[in-house]
Amino acid sequence: MSSPNAPDRFNEEQTTYTVRGSEAPDVEAGVAAIRNVVATLPLRPGVYRMQDAKGDVLYVGKARQLKNRVTSYTQFKTLSKRLQRMVSQTRSMTIVTTNNEAEALLLEAQLIKRYRPPYNVLLRDDKSFPFILLRADHDFPRIQKHRGARRAKGDYYGPFASAGSVNNTLNALQKLFLLRSCTDGFFKTRDRPCLLYQIKRCSAPCVGKIDDAGYAELVGDAKSFLGGKSTQVQAKLGAEMQAAAEAMDFERATVLRDRLRALTFIQGTQAINAEGVGDADIFALACHEGVMGIQAFFIRGGQNWGHRSFFPAHTSDVPQDEVLTSFLGQFYEEVPPARQILLDRELPEAELLAQALGEAAGYRVALSVPQRGDRRRLMDQAKRNAQEALERRLAESTTQARLLREVAELFDLAEPPGRIEVYDNSHIQGTNALGAMVVAGPEGFRKGQYRKFNIKDTSTVPGDDFAMMREVFTRRFARAQSEDPDRDGDTWPDLVLIDGGRGQLNAAKGALEDLGIEDVCLVGVAKGPHHGRDGREVFHMLDGREFQLPVNSPVLFYLQRLRDEVHRFAIGAHRDKRAKAIGASPLDEVPGIGPARKKALLMHFGTGRAVRNASLADLQQAPGVSAAVAQQVYDFYHAR
Repeated sequence: MSSPNAPDRFNEEQTTYTVRGSEAPDVEAGVAAIRNVVATLPLRPGVYRMQDAKGDVLYVGKARQLKNRVTSYTQFKTLSKRLQRMVSQTRSMTIVTTNNEAEALLLEAQLIKRYRPPYNVLLRDDKSFPFILLRADHDFPRIQKHRGARRAKGDYYGPFASAGSVNNTLNALQKLFLLRSCTDGFFKTRDRPCLLYQIKRCSAPCVGKIDDAGYAELVGDAKSFLGGKSTQVQAKLGAEMQAAAEAMDFERATVLRDRLRALTFIQGTQAINAEGVGDADIFALACHEGVMGIQAFFIRGGQNWGHRSFFPAHTSDVPQDEVLTSFLGQFYEEVPPARQILLDRELPEAELLAQALGEAAGYRVALSVPQRGDRRRLMDQAKRNAQEALERRLAESTTQARLLREVAELFDLAEPPGRIEVYDNSHIQGTNALGAMVVAGPEGFRKGQYRKFNIKDTSTVPGDDFAMMREVFTRRFARAQSEDPDRDGDTWPDLVLIDGGRGQLNAAKGALEDLGIEDVCLVGVAKGPHHGRDGREVFHMLDGREFQLPVNSPVLFYLQRLRDEVHRFAIGAHRDKRAKAIGASPLDEVPGIGPARKKALLMHFGTGRAVRNASLADLQQAPGVSAAVAQQVYDFYHAR
């Protein structure tokens, strides 16, 4: 399918009207802006975006006939409370016309994921799903985990519900089919088998332990198994093991026995018996007091490839059918759909949704509600899991809300914090220094908003934690001031925790005072008199107070969890930075020298030091290095 911005598919027109006066919600101004747009709309399918006075997107919707759909928003009294609030904030609209309603539905899902409007149902967990990739661009195909765009040539199997489930399956598949998992570069340089061959998880094609035909047979068995023909593979391995035992080849019989055990392990991890179902995605929705949860099961080739719970945002006052329809559109915006999608209810737009998903995928997709047999049994299990997951979610949110209320009372906040930022520094005797920030809220850790800060100030003495903390806070909040000076968004913290004592707290306070910021709650979290062995952290407040919490306090456990998370993130980021520094080359500093020329120079001279000491004539003799590049390298090292 072509790009959503392709001129032959969509026609986008910006229709903006200047609204004088306050940006506060105004029903008359909102309705007037919509009526002005209605006068220009055609009776064609398309997508519309409601925008506020600043141009931020409030809502994205699709319509079979734009004029009729947008006109309905001018009937203010017939709208729900949610849509009334939206209309009162609307000051302009953007219209995109499409060829048909199916295209409009697909574009709507794309725009919702791009803009994340506050009045649309949102799929919170939009991480890419992991797949198993059996590559087809090598004589000895590699099996690997894959995320992201599917550009590599090969067969993709998935989606799997989690990285853990795909890792466990990959480990078992390596034992079962002995396919290589190493990179092509590693494969090319081997002159003896690696450890995976020794522990019977690879057939070592890199050194000729298996020929092309034998490896191709393993690849064929793997494709059969991942395609749902596990019974055939099991029968074949059993027959080969029996034949090897009768031929007194007990070593081969032992290898085949271990492979059968791996097959049994994979089958045993599939808690759902889905034989005969083929490829299907199963969705069930549960609702309680306006909170909704959706349970998804992924069945491929009659095998259970895991399940995951989703909790869409902005579902208050939205009908359940609309929530599920919007969820499916956003979910399949990046994930390829199964040929059959099983739902726990009839959707008014099921036929349109199936058409749109089929157009995007390139094959027919069917949506249905199972009534009997294996499909009905699977649906009942999905509904039960959805209800149980929602109950757990509500219990967790209740506990979290209580904890945040107690945090607000502890630190004298006006209300429970919606955004908590936690800071820490990491370095080894001042080297590879960086600062780290993690973010938490009522829903838990917001890992997509974590940040790391490389220490750039050359005047900072290596190992000076106070100066490092001051630089981190200066950069973080100077950017917040420039991007959101009015604090209308959710990027300003309600509470800031600093891993450290009075010194780190004062450094952060000084940085904020220099920026003119005095209303951010800062708290230092330091180890107690016994260096934290008793779990009694000391909390330092800006007014000079210091206190500790009881060792069995739930709030203490929560704050310790936040502190431990920033430790983990900072240490991991520092470790990555240190690893890159170890692998750095002096040639990295030479401008205009890319990876290919750097490799050519190192292969010719052996070391970066030898390149630096080489004469111009020697540099010109290096293969793949032109006279101009040789002169550039020579001038860089001999500028004086």
